[in-house]
Amino acid sequence: MFEKIQNGAATRSRQSATCVRQAAKIGLAVLLALGATLTHVSEAFADKRVKAAIIVDANTNNVLYSQSADVLRSPASLTKIMTLYVLFAYMRAGRFTPETKLKVSKHAASQSPTKLYLKPGSTIAVKDAIKALVTKSANDAASVVAENVGGTEENFARIMTQTARNLGMKNTTYRNASGLPNKEQLTTARDQAILAMHIKQDYPEYYSVFETKYFAYNGRKYRNHNRLLFNYKGTTGIKTGYTRASGFNLTASVERGDKRLVGVVLGGRTGALRNAAMTSLLDKHWSKASSRKPRGTNFIASLLGAPTPPRPSRKPMFSLASAAVPVATHRLPAAPRPAAARPAPAQPQPTRAQPAIAQPAQRPQIVQASLAPSLVPNRLAAPSRASTNTMGDYHVQVGSYNSPADAQNRLGMVRQRAPQLLEGHLPFTTTFQKDNREWYRARFAGFTKSDARRTCEKLKRMRLDCIALAAE
Repeated sequence: MFEKIQNGAATRSRQSATCVRQAAKIGLAVLLALGATLTHVSEAFADKRVKAAIIVDANTNNVLYSQSADVLRSPASLTKIMTLYVLFAYMRAGRFTPETKLKVSKHAASQSPTKLYLKPGSTIAVKDAIKALVTKSANDAASVVAENVGGTEENFARIMTQTARNLGMKNTTYRNASGLPNKEQLTTARDQAILAMHIKQDYPEYYSVFETKYFAYNGRKYRNHNRLLFNYKGTTGIKTGYTRASGFNLTASVERGDKRLVGVVLGGRTGALRNAAMTSLLDKHWSKASSRKPRGTNFIASLLGAPTPPRPSRKPMFSLASAAVPVATHRLPAAPRPAAARPAPAQPQPTRAQPAIAQPAQRPQIVQASLAPSLVPNRLAAPSRASTNTMGDYHVQVGSYNSPADAQNRLGMVRQRAPQLLEGHLPFTTTFQKDNREWYRARFAGFTKSDARRTCEKLKRMRLDCIALAAE
């Protein structure tokens, strides 16, 4: 994903000669070849509480700390981050909405705890399955997602693996959607950092779900396993994991002001030691983090040397907490019923010889109905007039920008600052021409006239510029 993570160059200082001599003794040269910098600690000073770790500056993609970051290890329930990444791609493409009902098979219901104890033949809404994966880390819910998206969990795992390759995760292989033990299901700390960076950048409309602290389902309340959400300032997710083979794993994203760090620790001896190692490593490297954000709309892709992804989507973003959000289908095929609910797939299922995920392209495209959509962000579309009439025909505009990425980032920032004000309102971008250039308005839909004005006044009191206006 990131050149500086995968292949970064060593910083050269006055002590470089000394560092090189030391590298010959303690193996630092190996780390350099894998992307570590001379500012990294050697294995001799590794955190003994975990087997592998990496800390990345999310603004610059600089690796601030690396410890066995490319050693293969079991991901355990960190697997579910990729499960969600693939699901988000299908949601972006209109194949599923938060309210879509997913059918529970016998296979899914039989998965080992941790689980929701779903019953064969029952259904679970997409939004509930997502939160079950994030908080409870429910293995039965993971299998439900896999079967309804991929037809079978085996096929879904092939989609996951191909997606990992497309994202630059060179050393990750998936065999199931949950992270339950499988000797062939392997990853690295570096690859998990790449995934954590991508899921926030590629699907900002869904990423906030990783901040969910509690989830209520069927009369029971579940607490998120990620304790950093409760006791470490600025934590925005994302996932824990544990099996006997993996030890205690954790991927964390933390934001303070304009700084953001992404950390991964694998193989902790206990959950408490894992958490302590993560917070200690984050604390040690805040001073090195940059508050400067990269310019350009495709920073991650450019560092990989990959083709520029398509413009962001004409699909609206959905609030996972909202009810029955209308689905726009601009330039996209009609959403099929979930795979498990159909007697047979409409198209042949992908095989190992036929990659399930389209490679990034210059223009948005959707592959065959039986295949996954391109797992790159697409332009956000304005909701249709028909869809907004049920909720109100006024918009709140929060800015105009000369790039779709800037407009999308503005939508994400405003919603993060005022989540309760904007709950249930669809963010989107709309274009207009000025000075022979295409500009992008960042708006939220679904307001009445009075609600739009009231919301805008509250945003202004938060020093967020906006304007209330009727839908065109």
